[in-house]
Amino acid sequence: MWLVTINCSTDAWKQSSAAFLALVDKYQGDCVSSKKTPNDDRTMEYKIEDVADAEAFTDECQNLVGFTAQFESL
Repeated sequence: MWLVTINCSTDAWKQSSAAFLALVDKYQGDCVSSKKTPNDDRTMEYKIEDVADAEAFTDECQNLVGFTAQFESL
């Protein structure tokens, strides 16, 4: 099991939330947490079972303007 952590600004979320949510559906991520930081950025964590899917999900999230992502083993 892998944990993918994604961060984005409010502006990036407004512009790319639909594309991001399509990626969540594509990789069947289970949302562990989703929260806004005090400066209105977003931090989201998703569990992904397969390491190849976790890596691909991370890569595709980072292709969205204003999004950063990383993954680690649980």
